[in-house]
Amino acid sequence: MARSSSGIVAGLTVAALAAVGFLAFQAQANVPDTLGEPSGSVSPKASAPKTPKAAKKNPAALPAPSGTGVRVVYSTGADRVWLVGAGNKVKRTFEVTPGTVDPGVGTYAVTSRTGATPGSDGTQIEHVVRFTLVDGVAVGFSAAVSGSTEAPDPEKKVGGIRASRTDGDAMWAFATVGEKVVVIK
Repeated sequence: MARSSSGIVAGLTVAALAAVGFLAFQAQANVPDTLGEPSGSVSPKASAPKTPKAAKKNPAALPAPSGTGVRVVYSTGADRVWLVGAGNKVKRTFEVTPGTVDPGVGTYAVTSRTGATPGSDGTQIEHVVRFTLVDGVAVGFSAAVSGSTEAPDPEKKVGGIRASRTDGDAMWAFATVGEKVVVIK
């Protein structure tokens, strides 16, 4: 009896491993090739919805055309970020200093994160949250370890969107891999 019980257990184990392997393969096969790229047919040069007049009166107000659900909203026109939680509630908003390479208007997903690294401009940065590539330049949010939010050299291609260290900490805690990032004008 012990021999047949161990055979059954071994058979069930093999079947379970095969099922898990199949599900992992299926999950990988269903990841969109466009993860981290703008969704839909919106091109980076497409005209974008303008920031509503109400947002101009109150720059911290969440712009209406900024999507739905939990997300990071980044306005390239206002140089501002909103961290939006469940129920469309703004958890935090802050100004940022853009790089010299802007992402196109659209919906992206966080593709990778790095705790600390030198930036493409040589500045030591932390809490790097990347969400797209533009002409081979990685675009994402970060904070300079020095706390600087100075504008980058306009002669260099820089995709880093710089925030203060405090705001960078908040972004790091909020925007994990796969989190939605909506870029508006």
